[in-house]
Amino acid sequence: MASSPLNVQPSSHARSNSLPSRQHPITSQIDENLNRLRASQSASISSSSIGNQLNCLQDLYDYVDMLLQLPLAQQALAQEQQRKCVEELLDGSLLLLDVCGTAKDALLQTKECTQELQSILRRRRGVEGLSNDVRKYITCRKAVRKAICKALKNLKHMENKLSSSSFSNDDETVAVISTLKQVEAVTISTLESLLSFISGPDAESKSSRWSLVSKLMHQKKVMCEEEQKINEIVNAEATVRSLIKSGNMKHVENVQNELQNSEMCIQDLDEGLESFFRRLIKARVTILNILNC
Repeated sequence: MASSPLNVQPSSHARSNSLPSRQHPITSQIDENLNRLRASQSASISSSSIGNQLNCLQDLYDYVDMLLQLPLAQQALAQEQQRKCVEELLDGSLLLLDVCGTAKDALLQTKECTQELQSILRRRRGVEGLSNDVRKYITCRKAVRKAICKALKNLKHMENKLSSSSFSNDDETVAVISTLKQVEAVTISTLESLLSFISGPDAESKSSRWSLVSKLMHQKKVMCEEEQKINEIVNAEATVRSLIKSGNMKHVENVQNELQNSEMCIQDLDEGLESFFRRLIKARVTILNILNC
């Protein structure tokens, strides 16, 4: 019976003193998590699916940390002939950290403007005078989309660069780098999904705006879980826009509910992103320490 990867310890056994082959428990777990992430990314994007991807990404980087602790994995990364590849990985991790920062800022800004609008709606008894407050909310969302657009372009450039690289190499001396590149690729895809979810479609587009409002106004109160593929952040924005257009205070309670849903969604995503962010930093520091030994 194979030992659990969590219990893998360096020993005199030949396998523990070499780079992980496809039979090594750590490599098997990395492969499993890579496949899980790839499969989840082909499904419909929802807050639940994004949250699951972030959780899986955390698990993946836990195994990456174990991989980086293997003695000859460290030796492989420290080899002079692998210096360029390792530096590319470090450059990539720096960009990923920057993108994580953009995502964290986007979530924070959206959360703050959501909470502010919630507070204002609780105090107001009518929609009169709400235009300026709503404008602040919409302006915030525009700024978030602008920052996200730039981050997505950077990720796409990084993705295109990676796509020209080959991940299949039977030479065990570079197998660890191939694995780390695959981890980098799936991380890019996950962050792209996250950023796209936070941004949502361009609500300034008339067709996008009306499709969102239509979806909201005709949404049933009770739906089966499979049908609930709604983006809480985008949904909240659509209700805010529809409130001002209709001028009907009967919609205020619905808007408040959607803003609350958006806030809870943001909180969940932020927690998952923060946990992954710490693991990404740890992996980068480990590789830097290996190079500096």
